[in-house]
Amino acid sequence: MTKGGMTGGEDGAPSGWRVAVLGGGAWGTALALAMLRAGHFVRLYARDPQTVAAIDHGENPRYLPGIAIEPGIVATSDIKAALDGADCVLAVAPAQSLRAMLATAKDHMPQGVPLVLCAKGIERDTGAPLSAVAREILPGNPVAALSGPSFATDVARGLPTAVVVAARDADLAADLAARFSAENLRCYSSDDLIGVEIGGALKNVFAIAAGAVTGAGLGASAQAAMVTRGFVELRRIGAAFGAKPETLMGLSGLGDLLLTCSSTQSRNFAYGLALGQGKPLAGLPLAEGVPTAAIAARIAIERGIDAPIITAVSAILDGAITISQAVTALMTRPLKIETDI
Repeated sequence: MTKGGMTGGEDGAPSGWRVAVLGGGAWGTALALAMLRAGHFVRLYARDPQTVAAIDHGENPRYLPGIAIEPGIVATSDIKAALDGADCVLAVAPAQSLRAMLATAKDHMPQGVPLVLCAKGIERDTGAPLSAVAREILPGNPVAALSGPSFATDVARGLPTAVVVAARDADLAADLAARFSAENLRCYSSDDLIGVEIGGALKNVFAIAAGAVTGAGLGASAQAAMVTRGFVELRRIGAAFGAKPETLMGLSGLGDLLLTCSSTQSRNFAYGLALGQGKPLAGLPLAEGVPTAAIAARIAIERGIDAPIITAVSAILDGAITISQAVTALMTRPLKIETDI
């Protein structure tokens, strides 16, 4: 199942692994801290030498200002060194950069060790889930995904957080969840990899919509309606990909949707907020929901899935319609039974 197998300590708990975290941004640094607290030996790969130097000095001011980086994380800008002897690899590159990162890692990736995808999105050019991209580039490594309602700053500070680890192999998912769990990080396991991926990807689109509704001053009632009906669209697209309904009702679906649609800590909500307020979008932090909206709208059309909110978000981001026009179109759609999915 894994290179290290189900090794454990005297109390039966999994023993420390050598974990490589690929990505020195906020989420990568937070997960490196989480792995350290779970008792693992952590190497963190970041392309930027200045980020590496800062982490060596106990901080990452560019991505996690004001948060102390506990000693014990070995940071490096050498991906070969980061992967050397790893028992598990966490890939924390943004969704649209994942293919390039894995291609760089390919020649140094230990065979057979689990690759855990920690970004959320769908590949723009192919429309493929990130797990499919990983299997294409690294067919010799079992693929898992970590997702759920979790802000990087909360995880970095060690605040109570619950996530889900998914893999097609239920035993692998359970093993990873046990190894990643720590005092304030509770990891559930799932064998519904595609369901966890779809929930994590699409919630970003609805977070943009929620931010736009708030920024445009349309009221809390409109925001609640948008999030609720957005969840219906998430379920429709999830079903088309074979996701289990109970997965979409869980942490990686509804849980993540509620979190990211209600806080400016979410880059996607903040992006939508600026959009709704008519503020300049250039220079805002990367919002994965922007490319995902276009991909999801295309998938909905190709598969004949009714997804009016996703379609509207994509059109707004393309500049094809205004927020006001989108709201009018949504409010004047033919009436139907609410529970028709």
